[in-house]
Amino acid sequence: MTPAGILAGLFLLLALYCGLDPLKHSAISDFPDFEAYKIDMPPWSEVPTERDADNLLQKSEIKFLNQVQGPESMAFDPTGRGPYSGVADGRVLFWNGERWTDFAYTSPNRSELCDPKPSPLSYLRNEHICGRPLGLRFDKKTGDLYIADAYFGLLKVGPEGGLATSLATEAEGVPLRFTNDLDLDDEGNIYFTDSSTKYQRRNFIQLVLSAEDSGRVLKYNPSTKETTVLVRNLQFPNGVSLSKDGSFFVFCEGSPGRLWKYWLKGEKAGTSEVMAILPGFPDNIRTNEKGEFWVAIHCRRTVYSYLCGLYPTVRKFLLKLPIPSKIQFLLHIGGRLHAVVVKYSPEGKLLQILEDSQGKVVKAVSEVEEKDGKLWMGSVLMPFVAQSRVADPNKGFLIRWLIRQVLADGNGFPGAMEATARLGSSGGKKKQREEEKREEE
Repeated sequence: MTPAGILAGLFLLLALYCGLDPLKHSAISDFPDFEAYKIDMPPWSEVPTERDADNLLQKSEIKFLNQVQGPESMAFDPTGRGPYSGVADGRVLFWNGERWTDFAYTSPNRSELCDPKPSPLSYLRNEHICGRPLGLRFDKKTGDLYIADAYFGLLKVGPEGGLATSLATEAEGVPLRFTNDLDLDDEGNIYFTDSSTKYQRRNFIQLVLSAEDSGRVLKYNPSTKETTVLVRNLQFPNGVSLSKDGSFFVFCEGSPGRLWKYWLKGEKAGTSEVMAILPGFPDNIRTNEKGEFWVAIHCRRTVYSYLCGLYPTVRKFLLKLPIPSKIQFLLHIGGRLHAVVVKYSPEGKLLQILEDSQGKVVKAVSEVEEKDGKLWMGSVLMPFVAQSRVADPNKGFLIRWLIRQVLADGNGFPGAMEATARLGSSGGKKKQREEEKREEE
């Protein structure tokens, strides 16, 4: 058959397919009221372009392969035991040093529908029955574990585990439909996110593609048992983490890809401001002992996702095409799952970026928990936990600086040579002093 004949045949097949109502086969076929909204994208020039040229996350160790399905969040109890993690079948598991054991669960309606399945996404259809624990936080004073369950809202379970107790399922008369992450202050107040009042987590792809702005950041007061809305009209709010001094908390807004700072104390108390523009679309955020913030980036921004964010009419047209939601999702993330985690200062300065740009070892990180010199990385989409050593952000800095000096205009090379000579001289003097000290001894 000639190329022209093949092309004609393809057009004929396409025409026949379109005649079968392609909307029935699109990513939004089950959502007749679907609307696409413009995303408040930052100027492309403000998007961080830094890369981890060494792909340091490829050196991570994969732990507990196929023992945990979709471990979104990592938490350690006040005694340092753990990790604890919520998984796709609705349980919260505890690693006791030898094996994973059941610790808690969020749904009182568990049945055989919640039995083990081959992958985290296999549970999506029954998550509203089995529960889906996402963010986890321990109260360091009481040992109670607080849980953000996507379907059952905000819950608490004691140190002994078991069925979690419900704390909040609505705010200001509006039900929590996608409770996502949380943190608590020294007084026991809980700050948490409700990613959408329209879409549940099992429809997270449609939420991503819609970018509707019903997301909220909320506060639960344990004394009054009241839940209030602190910030509203957000496009997929996600991770939450308090600052080390408790003067503010930081939360992620997924669709625009940015960090927000909400002030709890001082002159700005009760106000929020953009803290940083992120290189991609964030998930959870966690504070380390130094007060720095580790942000898990689900995927980097792509030109495709950026333009679709700016032009919702075009995005909705593309979503009406007979392309399954999984393919549409892959288009938005650049074609394949990969891993990016970033660290920010309390002032919003980008301090470090770690990657597995090809997804060879680590993919789709949901959270980064730093403990004892190691990074524990969970993923809502993967059947494992990844662990990596905390990399020194200054490692290799001298070499990169020397290269920049060599490539610089003018007297760059002499400057680099001079710096190298100084370093060599100081190193030689140090060695000489050590030898003289040994001779004296």
